[in-house]
Amino acid sequence: MPAISKKKQDKIQEQILHHLFEISPQSAFTSQIAEATARDEEFIKSLLQDLKSKALVAEINKNPQGTDYKRRQRWRLSNKAFEVFKNLNP
Repeated sequence: MPAISKKKQDKIQEQILHHLFEISPQSAFTSQIAEATARDEEFIKSLLQDLKSKALVAEINKNPQGTDYKRRQRWRLSNKAFEVFKNLNP
């Protein structure tokens, strides 16, 4: 499989952030985000980890009852990123 350029990865990350903003305040599993962006789950997971390191998304490791997920992660837009998106999209 050919490598994806940094520019295209940045565009896909923008799509991920836009999707999370659209569904906000809900969160989404990695598989749901991959389906929405028509990309591979592992690739999306690596991009989400990169966005997490930039403090643009937050990882949720517990279900609503407080039980830890063993193999899944949910993701939501960080508060800082949400405020920026909200100001850009009145």
